[in-house]
Amino acid sequence: MKLSIPKSVTGPALLGLVLSVTPIVFTSLLTYFAVVHEATIASFTTWQWALITIACSITSAGLTPPTMLALIFGYFLGWSAVLPIFIINFGGILFINLLVHWLDHDRFIAFLNRNPKAQSVLDRILNNELEVIFFAKLSPILPFGLTNLMFALSGARLRNILLGGFLGMTPRTLIAIWSGHEAREIKALLENPNQSSWTQIIIVVLILVSIAGLWQVIQRSLK
Repeated sequence: MKLSIPKSVTGPALLGLVLSVTPIVFTSLLTYFAVVHEATIASFTTWQWALITIACSITSAGLTPPTMLALIFGYFLGWSAVLPIFIINFGGILFINLLVHWLDHDRFIAFLNRNPKAQSVLDRILNNELEVIFFAKLSPILPFGLTNLMFALSGARLRNILLGGFLGMTPRTLIAIWSGHEAREIKALLENPNQSSWTQIIIVVLILVSIAGLWQVIQRSLK
């Protein structure tokens, strides 16, 4: 007897579930590893950091949150971490796009075609996709992998996903690297990354700007 898989259980749906759960688990594992092996990590060579950057370009798609990586890279590399972290960010975006098109992306499109209202709303929002992506990426509270998945599924142009992602993530990435660079103990840094009052204020401002920007763009699109 064959098991019937519900039509709502698609590859992208399962991937979305994974991208929601795994970062929480791997953040704890990454914190433990960085704290326990701090001396070993501090002795890594340039080539070892390059290999880690390549590996994290793939794992950042759903396992290792780039903000957490920015804290760790900033702690060990200082401002030299800027280039590796942006490579990781772009790598995660590209990997998710490839994965979405490999998993049954067509079924998601078929679902939209059966729901004209949903398709209409999505089309209007996609007219301002660069703004939507920018404001979504500006918020530190929206999961990196999950937002990349939603933009890939929506049919947004890869160029806009990369550009909007770069512009939106630059402020919070630089804040995370700066926090890591200024930290004296990695354990305190990872357990409380926003311990500075200025960091907390900037994070709140980014969240508010992100919410206000998304609201304005969506309202303008729906008129």
